Amino acid sequence: MPYRDFVSLVHKSTTRDYLARVTERDKAEVADLALEWAYDYWDGSRQTGYGGYKYDGRWRKVADAMVAAYGIKPGMRILDVGAGKGFLLHDLLEAVPGVEVHGIDISGYAIEHSMESVKASIVEGTAAKLPFPDDHFDLVISINTLHNLYVYDLFAALWEIERVSRGAKYLCVEAYRNEREKVNLMYWQLTCRAFHTPQEWEWIFAESGYQGDHEFITFE
Repeated sequence: MPYRDFVSLVHKSTTRDYLARVTERDKAEVADLALEWAYDYWDGSRQTGYGGYKYDGRWRKVADAMVAAYGIKPGMRILDVGAGKGFLLHDLLEAVPGVEVHGIDISGYAIEHSMESVKASIVEGTAAKLPFPDDHFDLVISINTLHNLYVYDLFAALWEIERVSRGAKYLCVEAYRNEREKVNLMYWQLTCRAFHTPQEWEWIFAESGYQGDHEFITFE
């Protein structure tokens, strides 16, 4: 399972005020709002989520890196598990005209407000039960999604990703390597259910039979 540096191209460019997430508003209250996966999470304040998740082209560098790494060509079929507003799918379409993209997300709000270029290709649903046939996709990706699942759904999602893939697979999840990163993650997160070190994640991958690539983002 090769380690990939795709999302770090975006993650490390973001400035975060960890203490503000736990001092400006009641953390449990804002977490409840975030878990509705609606306006507050995507387009509300920074305390409850992204603080306005708008397309700005930042995912294009990730798309280009994936195209180079996986040899993505026109006609290939790609699935994004946790596609959100479809920014990465849009950038993949621009990077490789003729590629076939699909997405799934738990948030009806995100899909409703997704990019017009990919809106019809994103369905509402859960990573633990993908509504696609076996061996259907040349590449399955999942970015910053699976750590939001309880362990039983996490294993189910990994099984599902293996089931629908006939080619490459890549996922990115949050992790911590020391106590400072664990505290920062606890402060910053709103929807996370799986808090693991890289070693624990690798054990989960092995136990579930996941054989794709992976990446960890940490909060230094």
